[in-house]
Amino acid sequence: MKRAFWTILLATLFCSCGPSRSHVIVVGSKNFTEQVILGEMLAQYLHHQTGLQVERRFYLGGTYICQQALLAGRIDVYVEYTGTALTAILKQPVEHNAEDVYNKVKTLYATRFNLDVMPPLGFNDTFVLVVRGETAKKDHIRTISQAVPYAHHWRPGFGYEFMERQDGYNGLVKTYHLKFGEPPRIMDLGLLYRALLDKQVDVVAGNSTDAQLEAQDFVVLRDNKHYFPPYQAVPIVRTKTLSEHPAVYAALEQLAGKISGAEMRHLNYEVAAQHRDVKQVVQEFLRSKHLDD
Repeated sequence: MKRAFWTILLATLFCSCGPSRSHVIVVGSKNFTEQVILGEMLAQYLHHQTGLQVERRFYLGGTYICQQALLAGRIDVYVEYTGTALTAILKQPVEHNAEDVYNKVKTLYATRFNLDVMPPLGFNDTFVLVVRGETAKKDHIRTISQAVPYAHHWRPGFGYEFMERQDGYNGLVKTYHLKFGEPPRIMDLGLLYRALLDKQVDVVAGNSTDAQLEAQDFVVLRDNKHYFPPYQAVPIVRTKTLSEHPAVYAALEQLAGKISGAEMRHLNYEVAAQHRDVKQVVQEFLRSKHLDD
């Protein structure tokens, strides 16, 4: 009897500590720099705009873990990418029109999962082909099509995922009729840009918001045939959370379109390359955009 009494008492004490879960927004993120920056941005911004307490649950892992955390109610919101949501979660074919992808993801997430897909934050974190600045300048190359006549002299370096994905290597060479000087070297993502700088390879596939693009003399070749699908960053929120806290919906709508690709790349650079504190970097960014008023 005494043991049962103390168990109940302790449970009551723990439940009464801190704010009620109904007054807390839990923000999640995947386990890489850009995601932690975006998670921290949502956390600071939502707290400031709504007055709600915010709990951070970052470094959750990949897409599937974040999705399950949303469905289980362990988090209320995190930032996803539309192309990933379409293919990885919804198992839909690759599409290349940004508006169509967004609308399909928004509709299917609502009907299948009872989740709201908010308007895009403003940047598209998609695959990009990258060459050294000297290469682009010497041959006057700014687009992938302009690179085609020179590619037969190039040594490409790509990550394993890019080689295997349906929106990766095979479709790219088919769309642009690309022929490289030798088969692609399959490399760890962390080594791609170093290999490009050291002239071990001549072209790599990166992501448009990679921090390295901010720090070195690299040129992103424009995807002039729009081969790569859109990966617009969008907050995904539990519909139940929005119904309980309408201010969250209003706040996230105001955040739409506020982060450009160049700005996201610079934020990644400040955290990943300059090793600055994420909270401070985000605070400065929100202040610069007058989003902390």
